[in-house]
Amino acid sequence: MNLKHIPEVKRARKFDLGDALRIVIALLFIVGVMFYASIHAGGIEHKYLLVMAAIFGGYMAMNIGANDVANNVGPAVGSGALSLTGAIIIAAIFEAAGALIAGADVVGTIRKGIIDPTMIADTQTFIWIMMAALLAGAIWLNLATAMGAPVSTTHSIVGGVMGAGIAAAGFEMVNWPTMGKIAASWVISPVLGGLIAAGFLYIIKRNVLFQEDKITAAKRWVPIYIAIMSWAFGSYLIVKGLKHLIKVPLPLAILIGGIIAFGIYLFVKPRIVRRAQELPNQRDSINQLFTIPLIFSAALLSFAHGANDVANAVGPLAGINDAIMSGEFGKKASIPFWVMLVGALGISLGLALYGPKLIKKVGKGITELDQIRAFCVALAAAITVIIASALGLPVSSTHIAVGGIFGVGFLREYLMRLEERSRQSQEFREEVKEARLEEEMEKLAEYERALEALGDPKKADPFLVKALIEKINKEKQVLAELVDGEIKLTKIEKRALKALRKYELVQRSALKMIVAAWLITVPAAAVLAAMFYFMIRGMLLP
Repeated sequence: MNLKHIPEVKRARKFDLGDALRIVIALLFIVGVMFYASIHAGGIEHKYLLVMAAIFGGYMAMNIGANDVANNVGPAVGSGALSLTGAIIIAAIFEAAGALIAGADVVGTIRKGIIDPTMIADTQTFIWIMMAALLAGAIWLNLATAMGAPVSTTHSIVGGVMGAGIAAAGFEMVNWPTMGKIAASWVISPVLGGLIAAGFLYIIKRNVLFQEDKITAAKRWVPIYIAIMSWAFGSYLIVKGLKHLIKVPLPLAILIGGIIAFGIYLFVKPRIVRRAQELPNQRDSINQLFTIPLIFSAALLSFAHGANDVANAVGPLAGINDAIMSGEFGKKASIPFWVMLVGALGISLGLALYGPKLIKKVGKGITELDQIRAFCVALAAAITVIIASALGLPVSSTHIAVGGIFGVGFLREYLMRLEERSRQSQEFREEVKEARLEEEMEKLAEYERALEALGDPKKADPFLVKALIEKINKEKQVLAELVDGEIKLTKIEKRALKALRKYELVQRSALKMIVAAWLITVPAAAVLAAMFYFMIRGMLLP
């Protein structure tokens, strides 16, 4: 027996040297951030505030890496396209590259416009709000990672800003319509991601996997799917990943993505055909054709994530830096390179130290993934962002990716249930038929024995003889119908058929835990931020 697979043994696992080493490395990074910030804060007033904010920002960045990055590479790891080590290396490089190359030069200091900056009393209050929001968001992400729940880092920092703002100036400070849109994204993001991922998986199954000659079908369709993915990711990177370098309207981004897709199609078509000819006619062969595109998708998702979500860590820090340096707040703040570097390194380090837990959870702990299913999840992530951008909907990349995983899992479960239900229904009907045949044959034999027991029919009661003959003929007719035709189930038998065992290919415990974590992310971060705001204000007031 392999004891490590037993949950109780896992929970009882002792603190080991690896755990201690990870904590030491994380603490060294925080200490490094403290000294690094001290150098850049030298000679300015309120230096200690900037240093403290930098520590909080570095801590937040590590937790973003530990939790949020798993959604980009988890499916690739779960499908076997990438090893855990390879995924961490790729994600760390592309997350840092996205943050440093395409990260924002300026950032809104009030995340998503959720609180009214005109109601903030002074610069000191603004700094306290941002510090409390950073610390609350980071601690909530830390708790979620420890629980194994992938949550939205954007929602964490939004909840932090909201809670600290309420603590500073009351509930009227919050832009509740904006918060309503964010709350709506809790449903919109996973549902869109799940439907798109499940839709593409069904199309691939119908066009390729369910075909008798899978290889011929793959030669035709796989290049098209890769071209669709190229279009989606080309458009996605232009709209989201590179938006801080160059502003491109969505229609133009989609057109450029289409041009990229056409070029990719011409490039991969002959290569897919040659590769497919060498493979046997089976499902695993089709999976192999999706491996390289899946690796590219993990890298591109990480790049776009680094370019966008680094602002969750360094946005409030940049706002604090700008407020200390200029005395202004509430608008746009420039992001110094040293601030961006803290965010980029923190995300990469957090991924390397604590990311494996969530990567495994996303890749293997929700449902079984192979390269085709993981490909559909990655494709859904890119397409959902494009659709949401076109409609002006706020969506969470975390919710999209996890929703996509649930989508492909529930589709497989549905199709499996249909197949299994058909088989079970046929078996059940055969069992019912056999039972009824046996029952009717026993009745027929009983009636025939009763007729024989009467002796000479001419001397017996004619009415009784007639009744027995009618019953015998009726039983013979029932038996003939049972043998030659379909049986009709009674209500009790139909209920028994419904009660047969159902296939579950999606972990219900994971679904419940993740949904619960999503629902409480904003309020939990808000409560923590309100508490930290009062603590920080109490410590810093004269």
